Amino acid sequence: MNTDAAQVSVIDSDPDHVLVAAIERYNDAWNRHDVEAIVAMHAPDMVFENHTAGERAEGARVREHIAGIFAAWPDISFKARRLYVRDYLVVQEWTASATHSSELRRGDLVAPASGRTIVWKGLDVIPFEDGRVKRKDVYSDSVSILRQVGLLQS
Repeated sequence: MNTDAAQVSVIDSDPDHVLVAAIERYNDAWNRHDVEAIVAMHAPDMVFENHTAGERAEGARVREHIAGIFAAWPDISFKARRLYVRDYLVVQEWTASATHSSELRRGDLVAPASGRTIVWKGLDVIPFEDGRVKRKDVYSDSVSILRQVGLLQS
């Protein structure tokens, strides 16, 4: 995730802001689609949960889940809008962009690939433990995605 233009608010007991550097490396790995670099930053019992998509993976299954995200959205990229860092917690607001190049399913709703570029906003809550990502809780504007792929009317 590109954090160059993001507003950064640091309220942290760590004067070197180690978490800012860590989240920049983590976001960069996401934008490079480097699954190995991403999971190398995870705690062994890490939990990835996208609350709006109803997706959850834990521990070793997180690798496969993230690889599945990149398979479904092969050109997905993220740009940070705001970044908040405090103690061992990062909260970041972002905008994602990706081509709708594969079938999208949400329950009984199915949208065939449209080739359209989809843009949506979201927020991550990321606690760290011993310098590693302990959880990634994702909250995204899935209504916007569903509208853009034609599954909901505006």
